[in-house]
Amino acid sequence: MNKEISAEEKILTAARRIFENKGMSGARMQEIADEAKINKSLLHYYYRSKQKLFEAVFKSAFNTLSPQINTILSSDESICEKITGFTFNYTTFMVKHPYLPNFILQELNRNPEFVTELISSKNLPGMKKFRNQIKDAVEEGKIRNIAAEQLFINILSLNIFPFVSTPLLKGFLEVSDKGFKDILEKRKTEVAEFIIQSIKL
Repeated sequence: MNKEISAEEKILTAARRIFENKGMSGARMQEIADEAKINKSLLHYYYRSKQKLFEAVFKSAFNTLSPQINTILSSDESICEKITGFTFNYTTFMVKHPYLPNFILQELNRNPEFVTELISSKNLPGMKKFRNQIKDAVEEGKIRNIAAEQLFINILSLNIFPFVSTPLLKGFLEVSDKGFKDILEKRKTEVAEFIIQSIKL
């Protein structure tokens, strides 16, 4: 049993590295097997296809990020602290897993059943406390009149877009890989500041 767990962990670690470097379309099962230092038949024993392996890597990453976001949304922190924490954690995570946003968009169109299964997961962040907190802050005159759903979409959009449009943005901005990474690093705080300023009265 321990050998099986060890082998599967090796596969997922190797697959994550290959997917991060080459994406879903560029990755090859033989390459992943070589990276994991196992034979291809053993790889296929655990994962019959590249798609199944990719989904496993995605679930593993999602199940790491989702509880962190849930903790932020459900905490007793102020709205500003939540926006700051969400932005910092999300951007930090996506820098390490840049393939995830594009995979989500791809799967939404190609494999909606997988996304539906993911959404039904108990690890999906809950909005209830955040929604009530925004409603109370609006009523108390602490922030401008904005629905929690709209604010959350704004937060997600500003954080996700750079990762789903990296080649385009690098071309427009005329920056190198390093230059773009520096921009992403600054966005860990700048996006939060922008959003907070937009809701302040």
